[in-house]
Amino acid sequence: MAVRTIAVLGAGQMGSGIAQVAAVSGYDVILRDIEDRFVSGGLSKIETRLQRSVEKKSLSAEEAKAARARIHGTLQLSEAAEADLVIEAVPEDPALKKSVFRELDPLARPETIFASNTSSISIAELAGTTKRPDRFVGLHFFNPVPVMKLVEVVRGPATSEATMRTALEVCATLGKTPVEVHDAPGFVSNRVLMPMINEAILALQEGVATKEAIDAVMKLGANHPMGPLELADFIGLDTCLSILEVLQKGFRSEKYAPAKLLREMVAQGRLGKKSGHGFYEYA
Repeated sequence: MAVRTIAVLGAGQMGSGIAQVAAVSGYDVILRDIEDRFVSGGLSKIETRLQRSVEKKSLSAEEAKAARARIHGTLQLSEAAEADLVIEAVPEDPALKKSVFRELDPLARPETIFASNTSSISIAELAGTTKRPDRFVGLHFFNPVPVMKLVEVVRGPATSEATMRTALEVCATLGKTPVEVHDAPGFVSNRVLMPMINEAILALQEGVATKEAIDAVMKLGANHPMGPLELADFIGLDTCLSILEVLQKGFRSEKYAPAKLLREMVAQGRLGKKSGHGFYEYA
């Protein structure tokens, strides 16, 4: 099907990034959240990033203005339901995501495609809350969305070929590199990444080395652009914890059991860059 309008549910870091990329790529965008402050905050982030793109000369002032004009903020789920493609980008909570899709399903046209930006939760599980599992797909964008090229396009067990084809085509028009993967806990990216981050946290917890040393070893020894503890701060320690819990439950394996230190830091509100402090301190 032809996609002309994309709705994004959730105006946070990921949702606002997806909305921005879609608008810059020429799509009409509906950005929906549950409170005015979230919608206005997301739009403000988009405006700031668009202005930065103009300053860097990656967009002209006219292109940035046109992109912003394509984005409509709303609190109404019924408005989002009018889109051809709906991308859910609410927090990584299975119950919350399911409730959003359960409410959205009867409002949307039968042909509308639903996508989740989940980084770890089963697409089959989420699609099962709707009457359109064949038109349900995972679109796992990476943070920051305007910069990162990869999108994991996750095929659920019932996802149709037509839905996959549309999802892959949309990602390509967004300037992304779509990689098809099958539905499994953590997909590919987080199944590989999160155990590494967890081991780094365990090494810190056990006093093997300082946080700076652990990150330096992986940056200089493995040529990673960012150390695992710094990356965990960037992702959000609460998100890392949620993904590890999904992996542990999904694979029924203690191999994915979150480090005690990670649980303690999340309980203390030390969530990383977004809270101002995690393994490192942020202004």
